[in-house]
Amino acid sequence: MWSSLVLVARTSVAWGGLGLLIVLFIFEGLFRSSPPNIVPFFLMVGTLFAAMTAFSHIHRVRLINQPVNSTTLANRHRRQIELPLDANAAFALIEASIRELPGAERVDSAADSLQVRAKINRIAPFQDEFWRKWPVTQWLTGGDNQIYATVSPGVDACSVMMICEPTRAGWTDWFLLDSGVNLENALALGRAISRRVAEVRKNEKAATQQTVTEKELTVAKLNLLHAQVEPHFLYNTLASAQILTRSDPASADQMLGNLITYLRHSLPKTEDTPSTIGVELDRTRAYLDIMKIRMGSRLQVQIEVPDYLKPVLFPSMMLQTLVENAIKHGLEPQTGGGTIWILARAHENNVALTVADDGRGFSVEGAGTGIGLRNVRERLRLAYGNTASFGIVANFPNGVAATINVPTTFIQGEHHA
Repeated sequence: MWSSLVLVARTSVAWGGLGLLIVLFIFEGLFRSSPPNIVPFFLMVGTLFAAMTAFSHIHRVRLINQPVNSTTLANRHRRQIELPLDANAAFALIEASIRELPGAERVDSAADSLQVRAKINRIAPFQDEFWRKWPVTQWLTGGDNQIYATVSPGVDACSVMMICEPTRAGWTDWFLLDSGVNLENALALGRAISRRVAEVRKNEKAATQQTVTEKELTVAKLNLLHAQVEPHFLYNTLASAQILTRSDPASADQMLGNLITYLRHSLPKTEDTPSTIGVELDRTRAYLDIMKIRMGSRLQVQIEVPDYLKPVLFPSMMLQTLVENAIKHGLEPQTGGGTIWILARAHENNVALTVADDGRGFSVEGAGTGIGLRNVRERLRLAYGNTASFGIVANFPNGVAATINVPTTFIQGEHHA
């Protein structure tokens, strides 16, 4: 309130005093006569006009920025902003923000000295086109504005100083008010800088998320490579084949043939081509044939996978991971072994591949570390997002059933009904 009254009083006194000096100079200095009686009337009208101009200025400042004080009422505004950016990035951000201001006509920037100067074409908010044509009214409205910005480098951040002011001299502020347009420029620059900093942070966050995703994918690929040729399985198979060469050469030959088939499907490919249900099924069959020779009649296998679903794209090694879990934690611990079922069914735009067993189920003794199943979930998330799913439930009457749902996508356009 006091700031507004001071501004009105200051502007009125300034214009009234200037008018009085002009009258005294003209009549007493030049004509050596007393001013006519009508002169005080014109002085009062001029002072009243100055007061009304000040009130209009205060009203627009209140519209632009609710708090009205000596700082917001001024014609010249200074802003000090701390930016969490390096000097070059902050300079580019400030320059781009100034160039996009409405009315920016000339922008001179110096990257070496980190300075930006700009001329802003001022549009008087309380003046129509007719009055703008007169030089006197153009001078009374204050002319154009200018912006000066400098960037001060820091260690992890930098400081930006911005000055928004009229192009005329500072003493004219006693007589001429800018109707809040420089305050408007300062606030607009602040908003533009905040928006651009938020955009930079959003891009950095997206880049960080992309890096995390790539890291997770790399870890999943490493786990996949490790699982493709599991050392213990390879050692145990070779040891079993060595023993069978003495007692049952035919079985040893069959086991080595299955191992060759398994390795042919398991070793990394030269191209990052997707696998299919058919390829994964062939690999898993080779693995199961090896395990049947080792476990004998303790392992029974039933496979129900329609031929038309074999070309469907399917993540590599996931089917075998479920089969290995079923044998390791469900059937091998049982004295009598058991049966593994591999079933594939299509429904709508998805394919459900299930591995079930009648083993020990979710018992404490049969539980593993869960790393393999966590890898399955993580790889499905990375490869398919929310379009794929994995579930594991108890089988009836015994055992466990694990199901992977993936979108129905056929390789090379193959689709056999």
